[in-house]
Amino acid sequence: MRRTKHGSGLGRWRWVAERTFAWLNQFRRLRVRYDKRADIHQAFLSLGCVWICWQSLRKGWMTA
Repeated sequence: MRRTKHGSGLGRWRWVAERTFAWLNQFRRLRVRYDKRADIHQAFLSLGCVWICWQSLRKGWMTA
């Protein structure tokens, strides 16, 4: 929630959610939502999440 007292700890979780939404907005199909069926949109949302996780894991393997 916005406008909560400083130090409430909510900013930490809000940042994670906003960052994830920003990453998902890189995919035009999710941003514009061409698909009218909810199941197809859910499938592309899952694919976007998998792609983001894969990129994160791949970067971790390259630096190790």
